Amino acid sequence: MKNLIITFSIFCSAFVFAQKSNNYIEISYSSICCGTPSTNPVMTYINEFQKKNKTKALEVLQQPGLGREGEFNLYISTDQLSKIQKTRFLKGLQSAISSQNDKRNQSSDGIVNFDGSKMVTKADLTKIKNLIIYKNNLKLNKEK
Repeated sequence: MKNLIITFSIFCSAFVFAQKSNNYIEISYSSICCGTPSTNPVMTYINEFQKKNKTKALEVLQQPGLGREGEFNLYISTDQLSKIQKTRFLKGLQSAISSQNDKRNQSSDGIVNFDGSKMVTKADLTKIKNLIIYKNNLKLNKEK
């Protein structure tokens, strides 16, 4: 029984201490009638940015269950980026999101909301009970 408690404690503390990021940006996915938009444009941009700038993987967290049609938020860590990288990242991310919103069907497709000046802290995220690590199942085209 002691071993089980010790193992569980080590696992929990490792998970808590593994998340070193303190500042996150928030992207909200909302629905109009037929579900939320895809995360593919945003995740493609993040993966391309990481490869181009040779940065460590950005931590992406998801808060699911915000509405009846699958609304959710994504939180992306920005702590490992320099000021210049962060500025470029936010501009490119805003461009990717704007492009996705411009291409949507206004009467049925959901919208992606993003405010690059709004930062969410780790303390804010600890208050969210249903926060999970986002699993990126996106396969990038390797022909570049």
